[in-house]
Amino acid sequence: MYVTEVGNHRVIAVDLKSGQAETIAGTGKKGYSGDGGLATKADLNEPYEVRFDSCGNIYFVEMINNIIRKIDAKTGVIQTIAGTGKKGYSGDGGKAIDATFNRPHSIVLDEQKQHLYVADIGNHRIRRINLKTGMVDGFAGNGERKLPKHGSKVSPDVPMIGPRALYITNRTLWVALREGHSVWKIDLDTHVISQIAGTGKKGYSGDGGDPLKGTFNGPKGIVVDAKEENIYVVDTENQAIRRIDLVKNRLTSHAGYGPKGRGFIGNNTPSDKAKFGRPHGICIRPKGWVYTGDTLNHRVRRIIAK
Repeated sequence: MYVTEVGNHRVIAVDLKSGQAETIAGTGKKGYSGDGGLATKADLNEPYEVRFDSCGNIYFVEMINNIIRKIDAKTGVIQTIAGTGKKGYSGDGGKAIDATFNRPHSIVLDEQKQHLYVADIGNHRIRRINLKTGMVDGFAGNGERKLPKHGSKVSPDVPMIGPRALYITNRTLWVALREGHSVWKIDLDTHVISQIAGTGKKGYSGDGGDPLKGTFNGPKGIVVDAKEENIYVVDTENQAIRRIDLVKNRLTSHAGYGPKGRGFIGNNTPSDKAKFGRPHGICIRPKGWVYTGDTLNHRVRRIIAK
């Protein structure tokens, strides 16, 4: 498991069999340095997300540096592949390395490992980097703080408020909108966007019912199981992990129980009794075990499938 340790400005790898942890990027010092050298000697500034291409190369975001970096799987050398280090919005149609971003968060590679999609949350856009050419373009969002329209086609001319978390299965891009308090999917062939869960209003409601009638509060992570039957969403400000059952069309709280559940109730606790401290990030194993970063409790938590 790969963990972005935001406060210590490093990326660590955890061997789930032995429990051993190893730093693979970052010195622990906040900064921006190290391109062309070993990733372990580079200074980072709030890393988020970890993704891999077909060669095992590692990609991650540095939110405060407004960049995306890559670690070569063979050499361990780190390099910036997108962003100048300055906050802004520029560069679509040109080289990603010359473009500016505004607090990028989530990234995800398509199934062909050719394109890297970036949740450029401060710019209210999803941007796309061609890893072969190094070019960046606008994929969705025009900078307006508005929800997209269900059934419309995404483009750089339509709104996309606060895209915070991305995930891809086959030719579907799943999106959690932080300020939009909702979950969407984009068909990467037709570019049609569909609303999956959340009314768009902030709240905590809807468990046991239609996901589209439920409410979320600042979702900051999303993952889909291997069969594409369940979506797990980190409902951060509600201190909960929500599950969207696509087969039964039902929303539930998979772990945690809402805003009053902030704190820490820990190991060997039934998931509906657990307390979290602003969870961020999520992944899932084939067994159905879900992992999340319990930010304010400085832990990684595991939720075992029922």
